Amino acid sequence: MGRRATVVGSGPNGLAAAVSLARAGYDVRVVEAFHAIGGGVRTAGLTLPGFRHDVGSAVHPAARSSLFFRAFGLSERIEWITPEASYAQPLDDGRAAIAWNDLERTVDGLGPGGRAYRRLVAPLTRRLGELVEFTGDQLLRVPRHPLVVAGFGARMLATGTRAGRPFFSPDVEALLAGVLAHGNTRLPSLAAAASGLFLAAHAHSAEGWSLPRGGAQRIADTLVEDLKAHGGMLETGVHVRNLAELDWGDPDAGDLLLLDTAPRLLLSHPDIPDRYARAIRAYRHGSAAAKVDFALDGPVPWAADEVGRAPTVHLGGSRAEVEEAENAVAAGRVPHRPYVLAVQPTTVDPSRAPDGKHVLWAYIHVPPGSTLDPTEAVIRQVERFAPGFRRRVIASHAVTAAERSRQNPSDVDGDILGGAFTITQAVRRPVLSRTPWRTPMPGVYLASASTPPGPGVTGMPGWHAARQALTDRTGVPVTLDDLFG
Repeated sequence: MGRRATVVGSGPNGLAAAVSLARAGYDVRVVEAFHAIGGGVRTAGLTLPGFRHDVGSAVHPAARSSLFFRAFGLSERIEWITPEASYAQPLDDGRAAIAWNDLERTVDGLGPGGRAYRRLVAPLTRRLGELVEFTGDQLLRVPRHPLVVAGFGARMLATGTRAGRPFFSPDVEALLAGVLAHGNTRLPSLAAAASGLFLAAHAHSAEGWSLPRGGAQRIADTLVEDLKAHGGMLETGVHVRNLAELDWGDPDAGDLLLLDTAPRLLLSHPDIPDRYARAIRAYRHGSAAAKVDFALDGPVPWAADEVGRAPTVHLGGSRAEVEEAENAVAAGRVPHRPYVLAVQPTTVDPSRAPDGKHVLWAYIHVPPGSTLDPTEAVIRQVERFAPGFRRRVIASHAVTAAERSRQNPSDVDGDILGGAFTITQAVRRPVLSRTPWRTPMPGVYLASASTPPGPGVTGMPGWHAARQALTDRTGVPVTLDDLFG
């Protein structure tokens, strides 16, 4: 038998690590606790026959720009849909602020505030490749493009602090609030600004906020196809609760164990040093998500018609209201009017539902471990901007934060971001190190969103962990070109 590599977890990061190691010549085995592969990129029939719902993420701007997925050729392997509108923020007066894929169209639609929006976002979109290179790795290094990083930092200050407010019109503030709230942390904050601006820059790029035709499952399936083509195998229904009981091989013989899991699973390793164990225990998980999927007998009846052209919709009204809702969650409360992140994929991909029918994917942020069923809260917020929506619902399927944690142990207490998203934990993720994917235990590596670059469907944490493992074994740095060139 050759060198073995065991990967725990079949999310996009685990599969990225598995593909990389299989291409490097390892006998790779992926074990997954659930009965189906994919983790955060699964698609399933959750409501009625013929309706296909994305279980985790649904729209994937960062997948198209990911250095790993570019090397892997993901854009060429599956069919992507780039909508004309990346996201929308409906307003209470029947209008909406729209982030069109075309930046100048966006600027024109934002009226007097459009020019300030262009000054904020255009330089980031123009230098998106350099921005992705910087944010796609651990941050304890000298950036290759310091001017791009400096410009990004200045814009973080403008959007992540209250001092920046005078520079933006109410419509621009609302549009930005919706995308900054993806960070599921208090607002305003520099961490939310970093993640939100990164996403906003993608909105006006060539790929925009793309989604795979047929559902997110296509990403997982394509990775699995490549893994099997290089001799790898998968097992589902294998829930690893204790590393001491997992047969993953002999590190002295060059065998590897990579974990696409929450860091706390490392605490079950019998040889974990006390200092490292303390650091893992100190790593914080953040607020949670409670999700509901709807089967609809027609499109969402938005008051502002153009919202129907944006697969991603942020519901929360003004910047002040979005901030109030997110800060309530950060303080451990469920807001009366929650921020809702909604996706209506059937506006651009009718394959997700029977003819004339639609699906809607939506979640709200809630305190960790919440047992709140989000269905009614989401319906109320959608009804606010789309009167008559309730009558369109023919079935729904909800997952509370507590249920999400039980279904996927990596989503600790329903945290879908792999850890609280703060500036501190962007650097210390999950430990302060230039090689945070490597653990002190020989042959053991962490390959999840709890390592840099963090959340998002990029495959980069998995690639970095595999690269680190291969480099440690050979003493020679490994590149993407070595495996995918």
